[in-house]
Amino acid sequence: MRPIIGITMGDPFGNGPEISVKALSDGKLYEIARPLVIGDYSSMIYAAKVHERLTRQHLDINVVEKPEEAKFKSGTIDLLDLDLVPADSIPYCPAEPKPFGIGNSELGGEASFQYVRKVIELALDGVVDATVTNAISKESINMAGHHYSGHTEIYADFTKTSRYSMMLAHENLRVVHVSTHVSLRKACDLVKKERVLEVIRLAESGCKAMGIQHPKIAVAGLNPHSGENGMFGTEEIYEIQPAIDEALSEGIDIVEKKATPPDTVFSKAIGGWYDVVVVMYHDQGHIPLKVRGFNYNHDKGKWDAVSGVNITLGLPIIRVSVDHGTGFGHAGDGSANELSLLNAIDYAVRFAESKNTK
Repeated sequence: MRPIIGITMGDPFGNGPEISVKALSDGKLYEIARPLVIGDYSSMIYAAKVHERLTRQHLDINVVEKPEEAKFKSGTIDLLDLDLVPADSIPYCPAEPKPFGIGNSELGGEASFQYVRKVIELALDGVVDATVTNAISKESINMAGHHYSGHTEIYADFTKTSRYSMMLAHENLRVVHVSTHVSLRKACDLVKKERVLEVIRLAESGCKAMGIQHPKIAVAGLNPHSGENGMFGTEEIYEIQPAIDEALSEGIDIVEKKATPPDTVFSKAIGGWYDVVVVMYHDQGHIPLKVRGFNYNHDKGKWDAVSGVNITLGLPIIRVSVDHGTGFGHAGDGSANELSLLNAIDYAVRFAESKNTK
């Protein structure tokens, strides 16, 4: 049976509605999944109109109160409408698509936060098999009074999960983070043996859930040249290496048995040396993933690809997300790229199928 994938629409004034429509216009998607969007009819119908104006492809929006009412068929987008965004709050442009120009807002933050809460509830209740999230604005959800630094922390809070980590993936490059949304100064302080070991374990179990039976793991150093035996920092000696040693004693395959210099570890990973890299902080992992997955065409003045997915490891439910922002500056003009969402749905399906076979 094809898994039911709950897809949050993202910020109603961002690119999520258009990306959702574009992704769900692909009939092949319905051969592997039963997608259900959680969002607002006002935003989705406008995105569908933009899509039809540009492609001549008509898509029906089927509003449902529960997944049993969904049709799950190509040409129809099933929507669980939370009815939070009034239609008159969206600046319709009947003549031609153009950017909204709204940006961060309390309304957008409140709506996008409630979509996430709802999909978590559906997953915890077993109504959907996996969840996929479109982009939200951290500033907007905080404007609405929800003080989280991102999706990952919302999921952790509402699933009562204390041990979790973010994995980013694009093709054969995968990274798992020791810390994410904290200052660089604080990130250095968070490189502790217990946390590094925890993330190594999460990286291994996450790869196995993706079907990699014997994951090969690299652990990136924090400092240049992995500290050069203490010349440029001692975190590798006192925190990272003890974590590696304990992981090795558990049978986890850390290929080089020590911290790998961060300036070479990603080239090796792309070359197939490792299945996943444990990274020490946000940008250490995000930069190589986005250099790899985001491709801007200067001549055309647009992004040819905005790819890569974000997976939260350690949760009791499956959560995969696009790895890009809300695109406020282009929301409404029809230029949003759906590749990252399609990849996220594909990952969610694989995780769900792996979970169901255990």
